[in-house]
Amino acid sequence: MDEERRARLLKLQRMEATEAEVYRRLARMQKDEVNRSILEGISLEEERHEVVIAGMTGEKVRPDMRKVRRQIMLARLFGFTFSVKMMESTEQDAAAEYRMLGLDDIADEEEAHEENMIGMLDEERLRYSGSVVLGMSDALVELTGALAGLTFALQSLNLVALAGLVTGISAAFSMGASEYLSSRAEKKSESAVKAAFFTWISYLITVLLLVSPYLLFSIDSPDFQGLAPHIQALICTFIIGLLIVAVFNFYVSVVEEVSFRSKFAEMAAILGVVSLISYGIGIVLRGVLGVEV
Repeated sequence: MDEERRARLLKLQRMEATEAEVYRRLARMQKDEVNRSILEGISLEEERHEVVIAGMTGEKVRPDMRKVRRQIMLARLFGFTFSVKMMESTEQDAAAEYRMLGLDDIADEEEAHEENMIGMLDEERLRYSGSVVLGMSDALVELTGALAGLTFALQSLNLVALAGLVTGISAAFSMGASEYLSSRAEKKSESAVKAAFFTWISYLITVLLLVSPYLLFSIDSPDFQGLAPHIQALICTFIIGLLIVAVFNFYVSVVEEVSFRSKFAEMAAILGVVSLISYGIGIVLRGVLGVEV
């Protein structure tokens, strides 16, 4: 065996050892028997691949523990489905590498992971992703627009923060109640109480993040590039909104295997249009009503 082929096989062997360890640890974290057995099954399959390659290289390798710890941390933060799909997304390249090395059987099994076994995993938090989307998207669109209008109408950090918090917190409870009633009326399989909670908490967290710049800036803050503190706060709010959109859509794109760019562009465009419209409304109403602060 030439050195190049051996090096490529050793790289794949270590990848299989690492992924076997990740699946083994994820399985131990599961309370659900079905999920545990699926993850244990994938772990055993990865171990078998490692043994086959070890027979060719004549070496024993250790898992990449840094990658193992990273995947476990992702699983604890974002759920095991996210962690698994992030890891398996790299296996398309691995399958191609196996085919180039003439190991078509292993390549077929790697490609079948997601379709046959990973697709069977059931994670509770994903059943409520629709409720999270509802709460987060409504808060982003409604409150970002409201804050834009209030900023130019009131031009006061404290007043905008007060109005934003009162509006946002009230709307969070309203959205949670609406989701509860909707789930009960449609008799969904998910718990109506949990659906309401996920809608409420995602809305509330988004509200607090969007309003935070108005609480951090003060009237004594220096102008930056000719921008007053309340304008700086609005710009920060819009940046936070875009970051929330980016992070959440990346998560959804991984677990649901959809295009990140198209979903991010769509939501960012809606956010921008609503904010511009609200900006105009704030200026018009300030002039019409003669509000001076």
